Amino acid sequence: MEYLALLLCFCIAIFLTPIVKRIAMKVGAVDLPNKRKVHQQIMPRLGGLAIFVSFIIGYLLFIPKTMETWPILCGASIIIIIGILDDIKGLSYKVKLVGQIVAALVIAVGGIRIEFVTMPFGDRIEFDFMSIPITILWIVAITNAINFIDGLDGLAAGVSSIAFLTITGLALTMGDTLMVLIGCIMLGSTLGFLVFNFHPAKIFMGDTGSLFLGYMISVISIIGLYKNVALFSLMVPIIILGIPILDTTFAIIRRIIHKQPIAAPDKFHLHHCIIRLGFTHRQTVITIYGLSALFSLAAIIFTRSTLWGSTIIILTLILLVELIVEVTGLISSNYRPLLNLMGGKQRKVE
Repeated sequence: MEYLALLLCFCIAIFLTPIVKRIAMKVGAVDLPNKRKVHQQIMPRLGGLAIFVSFIIGYLLFIPKTMETWPILCGASIIIIIGILDDIKGLSYKVKLVGQIVAALVIAVGGIRIEFVTMPFGDRIEFDFMSIPITILWIVAITNAINFIDGLDGLAAGVSSIAFLTITGLALTMGDTLMVLIGCIMLGSTLGFLVFNFHPAKIFMGDTGSLFLGYMISVISIIGLYKNVALFSLMVPIIILGIPILDTTFAIIRRIIHKQPIAAPDKFHLHHCIIRLGFTHRQTVITIYGLSALFSLAAIIFTRSTLWGSTIIILTLILLVELIVEVTGLISSNYRPLLNLMGGKQRKVE
């Protein structure tokens, strides 16, 4: 059943994406080149609509219609509406944030919540009435984390696919059939779109796609991992999503330091910094795929480790994060001298 859902949604997304591409061009949902974009021609966006429709078909065919699944569908529909409006007309970040909060509220009120966190030695901290705002914060944060890394062809779709694959694999080992089905549907839908989105992209997912993918990852990570992992319960989804979370955190800190609006765009995200090291567009995307896969592998090992093993994994990841911070920090502050020192060749990012 799971493999059939994955394959069918993969084929549906491949079939729908060219249709969505034509629709995007007709309704004016296009991405124009500018100084902070890497593409140099008009590109259709709205590609996330193909992922969403593929998900809906998979949902109707394979997912049991329980009280637990309806909030997911309702919240996803809100996210998609916000994404479509933004891709066609353009919305302010405040409007998009309100939409994300409403979608997250639907999930929290529907009973899908982060109600506690498991600490070392088996202790639990119950959140009680704070479970709803904490759940909303998690969903909004992860939704925007995926949205923030959507800066290169195939980047957000590929990183999301790695996250879906990891969550689905872990849910399979835990015997969580519902999450395995949802994960397979999302993985197949995202990979089908990635066929057209990998460099050189023929269509962008737009906010319709990046917000939807971030939303779905945040929600299924709560259902499929958070409540089923005994040790450091909230750490597993955080590790899996380490790269987008780090990139978003650095971006927020960077903008606060420079006294810029948090939603203000810049060219110092992780993918921009890697390109400035001399990597090509495709090499940069594959490098970040590799980093995401490394974090996902660490999360899998983490769930099978003892307390000491888990501690070692966390310390290793902290060292890796520190390395990323040092490299990206140097490039962000003054990348030309760094490249000269390394003997690298500065690559123009347009």
